[in-house]
Amino acid sequence: MNKKIEIISISPLFSGLPENYLEDVQNIAVERSFKKGESIFFEGDDGSGFYLVISGKVKIFKLSMDGKEKILHILTSGEPFGETAVFSGKRFPANAVSLTETDLLFFPRDSFVKLISGNPALSLNMLSVLSKRLKQFAAQIEGLTLKDVPGRLAGYLLNLSKLQEDSGEVTLSITKGQLASILGTIPETLSRIMAKMNHLNLIEVKASHIQILDFEGLTNLAETGRFLED
Repeated sequence: MNKKIEIISISPLFSGLPENYLEDVQNIAVERSFKKGESIFFEGDDGSGFYLVISGKVKIFKLSMDGKEKILHILTSGEPFGETAVFSGKRFPANAVSLTETDLLFFPRDSFVKLISGNPALSLNMLSVLSKRLKQFAAQIEGLTLKDVPGRLAGYLLNLSKLQEDSGEVTLSITKGQLASILGTIPETLSRIMAKMNHLNLIEVKASHIQILDFEGLTNLAETGRFLED
């Protein structure tokens, strides 16, 4: 299995597809490389297709009227982005920039729509991924509007634990500044909350590694948004 098919096969969009379908997907993919800090697309650009990360990191974000950045996602190997443009036929709803030297696969919209029109399994995978993204946005909006920052952070760590095999030990692949932006706060506030979680033995922080010590306590914090002692 070559590198392109290997990275395509681990993506949630294409997982479980037979190898001959993976080859069809590979045939329409175009490799593109970006330097650190290089823009991939801007909000409002024509959504002419979507991308899949081969290597590196990509930040998806929006800018407020006063230029303040709000990070929506940080994506790594195997993760797709810009895929809503494929079905909506509209423009990209956010900005994308490479956080490191990044290699991507680009799937032109017209070619991809033609491909999935004859492949129900691929269509179902696509709908599943879009559904998960919608749930992520709903949870993110709920957290930003209804929960305090401690609850948002607790929920983020619990979700990350599930994604990383529920071991209780999670690894942050992003900076605290980027995490603060995702949670709608500032790095100083995030550091204070992490220190308090550590003090209450909810978590143990060692650089980018976080060990969840009290799942029940962290779950309660995620649901209520407040520390029990407050």
